[in-house]
Amino acid sequence: MGILDGLLGNVLSALKGQGSSPEALGETLNKALANTQFGSLDGVLSQLQSSGLGTQVASWLGQGDNLPISADELRSALGNEQLQKLGTQLGIPMDQVGELLAKVLPPTVDKLSPDGMLKPPIGPTPG
Repeated sequence: MGILDGLLGNVLSALKGQGSSPEALGETLNKALANTQFGSLDGVLSQLQSSGLGTQVASWLGQGDNLPISADELRSALGNEQLQKLGTQLGIPMDQVGELLAKVLPPTVDKLSPDGMLKPPIGPTPG
């Protein structure tokens, strides 16, 4: 798991390198997601909800503990092609994207949604 932990550290560093505010983290994720069919973090959350993972998403947006999500659940909900595109944007090997996203997504969404809704990204969103 050392390689996975190293990759996770690199992703977190890349995300945090854009700034320490939740808005900057959201902007970085939205940029990485722009080349996927989801287009943004909101799009990913909508897809997860429509794929039967609404309870997990609600826990990340709401108060209290964040429910986990597995790499397999993410692959099933988002699709391998879209995860590959995201991995390319973040510089992560395809076979690691699901696991890394499963670790990063719940706490990141939690930080970006102090009032139960995602804060809008800074700057223009890809259209």
